[in-house]
Amino acid sequence: MRRGRRIAIDVGEARIGVASCDPDGILATPVETVPGRDVPAALRRIAAIVAEYEPLEVVVGLPRSLNGTEGPAAAKARAFAQSVAKVIAPVAVRLVDERMTTVTATQGLRASGVKAKKGRSVVDQAAAVIILQSALETERVSGKAPGESVDTVL
Repeated sequence: MRRGRRIAIDVGEARIGVASCDPDGILATPVETVPGRDVPAALRRIAAIVAEYEPLEVVVGLPRSLNGTEGPAAAKARAFAQSVAKVIAPVAVRLVDERMTTVTATQGLRASGVKAKKGRSVVDQAAAVIILQSALETERVSGKAPGESVDTVL
């Protein structure tokens, strides 16, 4: 397992959840929810978070369908990941499968008593935590960096 902090991003239509982990990659915790409608402002905020946390890499959730195909949301996540990679270079950006993370995060928040309206502001952070925990576990088990690397040159 590579040592170093990681940042996870859950890209949504209106909001972007951000999570981080400790340098040993043991525990993922929520960081904040970034407004996502103004993409340039969102990229600036994410770049500031990356500068503050100095991560080894940033993992971006890739929303595939249950059968593994990619639709419009996955295309948006890929494009966003490439934009992030350009503004935070040389920090690596990786895309990791995030199937069902928002559903899991929503269920977890409801189970802990968070109301639906209030939960919207934190569900994206919770989904980012789940994405990061999954990526960390994948690396722990396989010994390899999770997901696929984002190439900044197209």
